Amino acid sequence: QVQPVESGGGLVQAGGSLRLSCLASSSAFSISAMGWYRQAPGRQRELVAMITTDGTPNVIDSVKGRFIISKDNAKNTVYLQMNNLKPEDTAVYYCVPLRWGWGSRGQGTQVTVSS
Repeated sequence: QVQPVESGGGLVQAGGSLRLSCLASSSAFSISAMGWYRQAPGRQRELVAMITTDGTPNVIDSVKGRFIISKDNAKNTVYLQMNNLKPEDTAVYYCVPLRWGWGSRGQGTQVTVSS
């Protein structure tokens, strides 16, 4: 299984926005729901958002109204639009084909939100 490739992280001030992108293999993209996890030092890893193969999105309560997950089937790409970012959103964000779980994650992209 080819690992997905994330991009789009960076340093942003609180209240700002970033859009993360995840390029996945066509095989993974077509048969697996895709998820965005985040991992911050000293905190438990959490699944922030996921989108099913038919495009149904879901996000956790702490980012509802701020984060939007979407995908472009033609580009095998999943996006995470993050608005009104908060310092507690600081983490490494990983794209994961959920059919295969955490071990199939990409290299991650760092998101840092300054107060």
